[in-house]
Amino acid sequence: MRDLKHKRILVTGGAGFLGSHLCEKLLNEGHNVLCIDNFYTGSKDNVLHLLANPRFEVQRHDICLPLHVEVDEIYNFACPASPLYYQADPIQTIKTSVLGALNLLGLAKRVKAKIFQASTSEVYGDPHMHPQTEEYWGNVNPVGLRSCYDEGKRCAETLFFDYHRMHGVPIKVGRIFNTYGPRMHPNDGRVVSNFIVQALKGDPITIYGDGSQTRSFCYVDDLIEVICRLMDAPSTILGPVNIGNPQEFTVGDLARQVLQLTGSSSKIEFLPLPSDDPKQRRPNISRAKEWLGWEPKVALHEGLLATVAYFEKVLSLGIPAKI
Repeated sequence: MRDLKHKRILVTGGAGFLGSHLCEKLLNEGHNVLCIDNFYTGSKDNVLHLLANPRFEVQRHDICLPLHVEVDEIYNFACPASPLYYQADPIQTIKTSVLGALNLLGLAKRVKAKIFQASTSEVYGDPHMHPQTEEYWGNVNPVGLRSCYDEGKRCAETLFFDYHRMHGVPIKVGRIFNTYGPRMHPNDGRVVSNFIVQALKGDPITIYGDGSQTRSFCYVDDLIEVICRLMDAPSTILGPVNIGNPQEFTVGDLARQVLQLTGSSSKIEFLPLPSDDPKQRRPNISRAKEWLGWEPKVALHEGLLATVAYFEKVLSLGIPAKI
């Protein structure tokens, strides 16, 4: 019998922002980790420091194709999460969510592995309920520019629960809200990285809309902690579980904090709001508190300090134009 204190764990999208932090935590806990990534948005730089660990392995692979490995657990993070990149090839984005889910669920069924789906707050669309609870079904445009991501993730959740009901696959589903921290790519188009890079370079801070739209920002260490708690929770706890920080800030508030922390003289520039961009985003984390005994610990100011320090280092080394 295998020692499940030292599990074989597959992390798809493992060279991405969140996936690389998860790989690092799992290795620190003594597990064997197989990182799968097609490197569309993931970066080898994110996992270079892990390669010397004999329990870590990296494989280039696209989860739209079947994968034949033997593992005890699967964490599915494979999908571009930035609108800039998921809208660049929307058909591939929805294939990654849907075909990828089918392939990984088939693998989990075959090897009897527990599987986690990194879902998203985008399943709620532009919500009519605020804050969003897991019971809310969402307000999603099925034919808009963001649909490839929103509807792809919604369909993936459906597949996960149907595989559980039909085949008994042990599943966990977490709906991830805005997350930030070191290893975000400077050019990923997300609001935290955009503002910090623009401020450090002295470029205008570009706010889409009037800046009154709200977001909730969770530091990456807090997020990885709750994901691992969900995976280790009793088999009766499937999800979906909202995972994020319930503190709400306007985009304008975020811009002003970044300007203050960087000491930048950048000016704020307002641009038209993109199509289907949600006006409010804030999780109700009652399930995470009750089921997992978790709530975020890192305040926005503290997390931004660490993230600014990371981007200062990255900018000093020079940045590729694309991921």
